[in-house]
Amino acid sequence: MGTMLYAKGIPLHRCFDELNLSAPQLVKEVHLGYVRAGAELIETNTFGANRYRLGKFDLAEKVREINLAGARLAREVAGEEIYVAGSVGPLDIRLEPLGPTSLEEARAAFREQIVALVEGGVDLIIIETMSSMEEAHQALLAARDVASLPVIVQITVGEDGSTPSGARPEDFARHLDAWGADLIGVNCSLGPAIVLETLERMAAVTTKKLTAQPNAGLPQMIGGRSLYLCSPEYMAGYAQRFIEAGARLVGGCCGTTPEHIRAMKTAVRALTPRGGRISVENPPRSVQALPPVNVESRSRLGAKLAQGEFPLIVEMTPPKGWDAARELEGAVYLRGQGVDAVNLPDGYGSTVRMSAQSLAVLILQKTGLEPVLHFSCRGRNLQSLQSDLLGAYAVGLRNIHAVTGEVPPFATLPAGTTVFDIDSVGLVNVLSNLNRGLDAGGHPLGAQTAFLIGVGLNPYALNLDEELRRFRYKVEAGANFALLRPVFDVNRVRVFLQRLQESGIPRIPLLGNIYPLTSFRSAEFMNNEMSVPVPAAFLERMRKVDTGDRARAEGVKIAQELLLEMRELVQGIQIAAPFGRYALAVEVAQVLGTVPRADAARPGLTAEV
Repeated sequence: MGTMLYAKGIPLHRCFDELNLSAPQLVKEVHLGYVRAGAELIETNTFGANRYRLGKFDLAEKVREINLAGARLAREVAGEEIYVAGSVGPLDIRLEPLGPTSLEEARAAFREQIVALVEGGVDLIIIETMSSMEEAHQALLAARDVASLPVIVQITVGEDGSTPSGARPEDFARHLDAWGADLIGVNCSLGPAIVLETLERMAAVTTKKLTAQPNAGLPQMIGGRSLYLCSPEYMAGYAQRFIEAGARLVGGCCGTTPEHIRAMKTAVRALTPRGGRISVENPPRSVQALPPVNVESRSRLGAKLAQGEFPLIVEMTPPKGWDAARELEGAVYLRGQGVDAVNLPDGYGSTVRMSAQSLAVLILQKTGLEPVLHFSCRGRNLQSLQSDLLGAYAVGLRNIHAVTGEVPPFATLPAGTTVFDIDSVGLVNVLSNLNRGLDAGGHPLGAQTAFLIGVGLNPYALNLDEELRRFRYKVEAGANFALLRPVFDVNRVRVFLQRLQESGIPRIPLLGNIYPLTSFRSAEFMNNEMSVPVPAAFLERMRKVDTGDRARAEGVKIAQELLLEMRELVQGIQIAAPFGRYALAVEVAQVLGTVPRADAARPGLTAEV
């Protein structure tokens, strides 16, 4: 449907499902093309007609209207001789535990769509292009809630036959069989060859009738248009092989034109399906999560937290460009001053900088100081996110601070884009799975990681109920420690910590966060633009000294006062090093009595290091 509407001039940024209302004749023309080619079943133009996908076009309130129209348009063309399948695609969101949408919310969204399709007169429901087994299950449950119509459930797979979440054909075939789908199969994917291989593996573990609707190959950009290059003859040849492998419903997905369907119909017309299929014994995999490694064994930082010591961390911003000599010199200096770790922000601001992960590896390998890697969900899909984490573990990184990541402001990269497959809650779940030897889909990896997992906690959040709710999810998912936002108002933090204690959220170590002010302007900036409250008394003290050495000295004095107050409230501390002045952070920490005095610094290092 999408291919044909695109060929008729509908741009890709349009909502194709809405055309059921604004261009019904165009949709009917597409249906009619497939009917004339010999299709015995057509699908409604409702693949993305759920409230989440329609919401991206401000059409969430038109779910019933669009689905009802889609079903009736297909029914008018099909008449009584041809079956109409109500097309139900994925919600295009992440479900718990990797996203904020609950399973019941997903089921309700599918139910809302399917109710309208049934009312519109479809003969069956086809749940298709599913990459998440849990989402497929919720869609199937919703279909069963609504009516007793037959339900097809189809999964989409990658080049190895597994879903993007890692489920093998044998796994999802068994699940769909057990959940009670009437037909199960594969659609979309990379093309006919992969679908055939997947179908053969499914056939070995299920007696359900199978379906196959591959793409017509991978799309290619030719002359500015997206085209699928598998010929009708090629697709027809595979249609025969699908039937020989056990399929009883064959067709096509993206790129499959009426010409493809006509050739497939001719190829399979004389084919007589075999009467039965032998089910090959293929026992299910035993998916056993490994017990996580003890926190004290994951890293030196983990050991300090587990033993009730008070670790000292300094924040270090990655450099602009590729030269990290200054940061490495700073790491050597900080280690000599008794600092336990450096915390490396990921994607700091909108300036192009060395990746935090690369700097973390350099620091660990060249200085021995332990890094805490800010790991952001921004710019990574779920697969690349897991790949990067496994790579980080392989090169020795053990401490991860899980953050959602912010959308970069319009600055040096005005055309930059972002990807957010999951948020920080989902990332903690991914890390916990890796620590148990499983991928995000719960499938065994063969070996486990031992990451120490940190998360953020904001005592100044505008909606504290929401902040605590998300923090509970992170702790329950497996967070090992939390880092507070920079602190200037200790009384406000005390009130927040009391509320945290009353919430019943399981206790994990909390690390305070101290930012030494360097000028009156920096104090104003924190207070007004970073939403970090700075008490009026501190603002007045910084106003009197304004800028220069006196301002930096006053900022250190304030930071030391805050550190002494926070010492009794938290289980560790992070100190920022404004503008890369690592000696400034060390000077603040000296009030604890656990680091050498400034004059004991390694010779040759200035206060700017």
